[in-house]
Amino acid sequence: MGIFDALTTAVSGLQAQSFALQNISGNIANSQTIGYKETDTAFDALVSQAALGEQTSGGVFATSVASNGVQGTIQNETVATDMAINGQGYFVVTKPTGSSGTNPQFSGVNDYTRRGDFQMDSNGYMVNGAGYYLMGVPVNPATGTATSSSPQVLQFNNDFLPAQATSSINYAANLPSAPPTGVLTPGSYHADPTVAGTGTVEGQDTATFTNQSLDGGSITAYDSLGNQVDVQLRWAETANSGGTSQWQLFYQTSNATSGTTVAWQNAGTVFDFNASGQLTSPTASSLTLTGLAVNGDTIGNVTFNYGGNLSQFASSTGSVQVTNLTQNGFGAGSMQSLSVAGGQIVGSFSNGQTVALANVTVATFNGQDSLQPLDGEAFAATPESGNPNFSGTGTVVGSSLEASNVDIATQFSQLIVAQQAYSANARVMTTANQMIQSLLQVIQ
Repeated sequence: MGIFDALTTAVSGLQAQSFALQNISGNIANSQTIGYKETDTAFDALVSQAALGEQTSGGVFATSVASNGVQGTIQNETVATDMAINGQGYFVVTKPTGSSGTNPQFSGVNDYTRRGDFQMDSNGYMVNGAGYYLMGVPVNPATGTATSSSPQVLQFNNDFLPAQATSSINYAANLPSAPPTGVLTPGSYHADPTVAGTGTVEGQDTATFTNQSLDGGSITAYDSLGNQVDVQLRWAETANSGGTSQWQLFYQTSNATSGTTVAWQNAGTVFDFNASGQLTSPTASSLTLTGLAVNGDTIGNVTFNYGGNLSQFASSTGSVQVTNLTQNGFGAGSMQSLSVAGGQIVGSFSNGQTVALANVTVATFNGQDSLQPLDGEAFAATPESGNPNFSGTGTVVGSSLEASNVDIATQFSQLIVAQQAYSANARVMTTANQMIQSLLQVIQ
């Protein structure tokens, strides 16, 4: 190896350190960029062939080393649609290739990013700060099931949640051990004796029935069109002997106060309580209110769930103490806002409902450090990275963002090393030049 070889080796050293400085510069510049992954530098020796014992020192070649698998700090944010991935994985995104009017056009090519500062634009798309559109799997808001098996560009503009008819009522209450109204015999208040015992109360008997029964609570239910239906309940003690008692549940079918119109319908179940105030019969946990209708507004069959939640203990007021009365129906509503929860895009609607609208897709790669970097903290799949796997283990965290994984202190220390190495290589070039000049002077 001669002087000229030393000179060219020093030149490769300058180039390698310049390459390292470029990576360090990019890392420092992006130390505050959301989801940015720092690029490190690896140096490889370039050794020429030589016989054993001869000089083999050669040049150096610098290459970039990705740190895609190194997670940045997850930071809490106030924007509800911000999201971060805790663990391995990438958001599936795409960039429009053009537009048709105000609607973006997509090529079908997927990209991947850890940058999660997504917000809904005027067209209802979720777009991050670098202009990438979020992809995921839409969810049927009525059933909660996914509507496709592969991710697609998500759009939520003007989403409308249809009404859901009430199909179940959850109930919990304590019936008083000594009701002040006495004992009600089923069917004894029917004007027509031929219908006595059928468990219905006609309008002309509502006053008597009300006086000898107890308010069991009321709840607003919904029919299939979202119309509100006021469902009222009443309890009547129909037998009491030796410390045990029987109660029956009635629900209002009409607000009639006269005539033969059925105003209250027996639920068709006798509830037996022992002397300790515990429900002994029936052993089932629910009953069906068949064809529930109030004042002509039909809801349909409704499951009345009470299992383990009915008792008969002393009550100072002698009234029914309702501790739970809920139902699962709701009226139609328009979307008011979006948020991220449990790995899903969740919509809040004007009817008070919060419903999942889409699953956020997380992609992983066997060779993630071989992904091709793109502008805007995004990556493209390569043959070396492999195809994406959409069953990633990373967890999507809402109202959060992943910070850059660049450590400033480390970058500055590497900057000092690169600067000194660059200066040393420049010194070698100066020395080699001086030696060449000395050689030229000898020839002169």
